Amino acid sequence: MNITGISLSSKLKGLVIMKPKNVIYSINDRPLVEEILEIIPSLKIELVSRTELEVLWDQLVKAYHYLGYKRMIGPRVKYLVWFKQRPIAAISYNQASYRLGVRDTFIGWSEEERQRYLPHVLNNNRFLILPWVHVKNLASHIIALSIKHLKHDWPILYRMEPYILETFVDRDKYKGTCYMASNWHYVGETSGFGKIGVTYRYHGNKKGVFLYPLKKNFKQLMGCTGKPLRVLKNNQYLERITMQLQKNTWHEGLLEEAKVRGLVDKLPEMLKNFMDRFLGCFQRSEQTFNANVYLKGLLSNLERKSVEPIALEYMDNPRGPRNLQFFMKDAQWDDEGAAKIYQEGLSERLSENEGMITVDESGFVKKGSHSVGVARQYCGSVGKVENSQVGVFAGYSGSKGYGLISTQLFMPEKWFGEDYTQLRKDCAVPDGLTFQTKPQMALDLIHKIEQSGLFKAKWMGMDCLYGNSKEFLEAISDKYWYFADIHNDALVWRVQPTFEVPEYKGRGPHPKKRVATTPAEPVSKIAGDDTIPAAKNGSWGRIQRTDLF
Repeated sequence: MNITGISLSSKLKGLVIMKPKNVIYSINDRPLVEEILEIIPSLKIELVSRTELEVLWDQLVKAYHYLGYKRMIGPRVKYLVWFKQRPIAAISYNQASYRLGVRDTFIGWSEEERQRYLPHVLNNNRFLILPWVHVKNLASHIIALSIKHLKHDWPILYRMEPYILETFVDRDKYKGTCYMASNWHYVGETSGFGKIGVTYRYHGNKKGVFLYPLKKNFKQLMGCTGKPLRVLKNNQYLERITMQLQKNTWHEGLLEEAKVRGLVDKLPEMLKNFMDRFLGCFQRSEQTFNANVYLKGLLSNLERKSVEPIALEYMDNPRGPRNLQFFMKDAQWDDEGAAKIYQEGLSERLSENEGMITVDESGFVKKGSHSVGVARQYCGSVGKVENSQVGVFAGYSGSKGYGLISTQLFMPEKWFGEDYTQLRKDCAVPDGLTFQTKPQMALDLIHKIEQSGLFKAKWMGMDCLYGNSKEFLEAISDKYWYFADIHNDALVWRVQPTFEVPEYKGRGPHPKKRVATTPAEPVSKIAGDDTIPAAKNGSWGRIQRTDLF
């Protein structure tokens, strides 16, 4: 491999001088496979910023780092790591991000404190180990070595002592193992926004944020007065809810641009008022707290909204995941009563005579095989067969808004076989539960909604899974008009057909089954019939379900 740049020191073998400003360096890309203890004595880290070796750092990062090389503006340090005069890694630090929600929450500083002390926070913006280097545990060792030099070099170069470090890890590509091994703290994800000019735009590329305090007393050094969240053992749930909600994971600049600052400031009180309706469903204050944590997690932008990531994000307690898991699985609280209270509130807000009940399914991709109802099945959220859980959902919509009424987890038929006996027990599947198809489950949800009397409706909507089920459509009450997707090749009649046994034509067996006297047509043909006014202008009006047979 060849790299063109300015003249370098004699560390690089294969140096061939072509012209004073044009030098080609031959980099040794022979695989390096060693044990970490064997190479540590020969490792050397060198500051190359503003030296003749900086161009080599730039070219290596440009050629081999997945983000490439971008010119760094402002204070920065770049280090090359050498093994026996052979470059094997590059790492750099520069100024920290101006705003970073999860970092700012971790530090606990105010706006004024952040502006004053931000120069004491540095960003590890590039870290590269060359692809032909294969040494286990080398990455964490280099990080620690670079920090040792950074603490010495940065104050000399910029007359500013660093207190804490940050870095971003693309969790789709890397796990951040080397940072965790170096005692960095994972504090959450970026919001997915980037600064373009003076505004912020959503790019969706969220990254994991890791922090490393260089000073144990960094909060005191930066004058921070904020205190970390604590799980309190009393009835002051309003204070805990407020504290949870203030752990923002969005970029604060968006609030001003969207002109919702006043609304966001009221969210803690709004959430408290909403949750007050459910107090009678819980027996202990800890259950109230756990319910609020779980609700906040569901409303958050966490990629995975299961118990563990929610607890790690919003509970400052090593036992948080276990406590929240117990609350969701084994704690004694009135979940049916909570569902009823929720439905009554939804009815008060949305129910009207022209409302629509909708039924549909949704899937949730799962990694393991021990979650209740998980199986390889079609998952609508990713559009393919995937290891997932699938639920049937009944919703409501109208001129006042829309909301979810009720849900039911779909249990694949194989879950009722003998092979799943132990797993059903582990997942606390009720003994009396039997297999139901999704249309059957949807009918049960609809009948329960009708029996509750909470939701007035004139319409019903569904996709083709339910629209193609004759039994499902026939079981819907005649008081509803329905919109049902069907396959475009479904055969229908425009008029009620008559059925007769065909006459015997003198050959073959005598016909015994009755058939329609008029031929059926595919629904796609009827939809394209220009003689039908609705089809001609592309807007189908009300069609009674008896108009097509």
